[in-house]
Amino acid sequence: MSENDNMTRDTVILGSGCSGLTAAIYTGRANLKPIVLEGHEPGGQLSLTTLVENFPGWPEGIQGPELIENMKKQALRFGAELRIGHLNSIDLSQRPFVLDIGKDVIHTHTVIIASGASARWLNLPSEHPLIGYGVSACATCDGFFFSGKQVAVIGGGDSAMEEALFLTRFASKVTIVNRSEKFRASKIMLDRTMAHPQIAFMTSTIVEEILGIEEKEVKGLRIKWTTTGEESVLPVSGMFLGIGHEPNARAFTGLIDLDDEGYIKTTDHVLVTQRGRVIPGVFACGDIQDRRYRQAITAAGSGCMAALEAERYLEEHGR
Repeated sequence: MSENDNMTRDTVILGSGCSGLTAAIYTGRANLKPIVLEGHEPGGQLSLTTLVENFPGWPEGIQGPELIENMKKQALRFGAELRIGHLNSIDLSQRPFVLDIGKDVIHTHTVIIASGASARWLNLPSEHPLIGYGVSACATCDGFFFSGKQVAVIGGGDSAMEEALFLTRFASKVTIVNRSEKFRASKIMLDRTMAHPQIAFMTSTIVEEILGIEEKEVKGLRIKWTTTGEESVLPVSGMFLGIGHEPNARAFTGLIDLDDEGYIKTTDHVLVTQRGRVIPGVFACGDIQDRRYRQAITAAGSGCMAALEAERYLEEHGR
């Protein structure tokens, strides 16, 4: 344990994506000397993104990893301390709070949870090499790049239907690929999707391979019918994952209020509760508590809010 860990910190930020680093910038400028625990996905979803064109202040766009690196530099400039590692357990029953991060134990007056939500992938060998080159988990982020092209959306729930409908604004044709004949989507979403002239359906099918690794560009999907074993190639320029996200909140199960899918419930934007009562000094921001927008700018905004609430809490308690 380092000498610094013997002291009680003012704040610890769990996660180094857009929301966590924004919180680090704000708490750093407030001289709170935050520790930022990078987590199992340093940089969050932006680290898997190529060109980001909708973050204000970058008229020509900026690469996702570069944007994250700039945020890290800014946080470090204001005194934040970044650590590689992830949270093993947290004790919110005593104050200061106690965080077990493996070899170290950290005591802190406030905690900002910014651990995000990880996109669910198909886990194909050809998938990750093409993320950012035609494979995406965010139609809102990347749909613009497929204007006039044919794309596929994988999934059969409301998320897939929403992605497909959004993509019709840009793509000439959207094919929904679902491994079952039945859909998990709500009737209203399914009816709306089926009625759209630009959307086609392939049921009882799975993606076996994404073509185009050598070209660094999606060239098509090798599709297999689960009923017959027959295979064919679906000629598309993009593949969007519509099978949902996995909130990174397992460490908080039973400690704070989570919804039925494991996202952190918040009140007044970033305040965390237990059995409906606010837990003073604990805040959540970014995709870990945002199932609706999942944008870099909304994550950054909530990171700012969480930091300001942490500052206010510490001031009220004489820190």
